[in-house]
Formats: sequence, C-alpha cells, structure tokens
Amino acid sequence: MPKITLASDLYERLKDCSVIVGYSSIDEFIIHVLEKEVSLIEEAEDDPDIKERLKGLGYIS
Repeated sequence: MPKITLASDLYERLKDCSVIVGYSSIDEFIIHVLEKEVSLIEEAEDDPDIKERLKGLGYIS
C-alpha cells in the first residue's frame, strides 16, 4: 500500500478530529475524508454548478 507524508501539525489535527467524531483509527478517518473529497471532484465533472463551486474553492482549475 502506498504511503504519504503529512506535516506533523496537520496529522495532529486529523488525529484530534478522528477522536472527536469517533473513528476507530486515524487511518480510517483520513481515508474517509479523502474518499469524500475525491467523490465531490468526480461528481463535478457532470454538474456545472458543482464544478464552478469547486473552482472557486481552489480544488480544480
């Protein structure tokens, strides 16, 4: 499985959030967050309104 490197402060924030929302592990939480964001971007390909919103947020160009 590929590994990624995160800044220590971001990792700590993610760890804190994973505990707050009740995930069993930080890995589970990070995977969920990434899957959710990827889904938004993929959906934007079919919806011009979402695409413009994501452009405005800087997610896509």
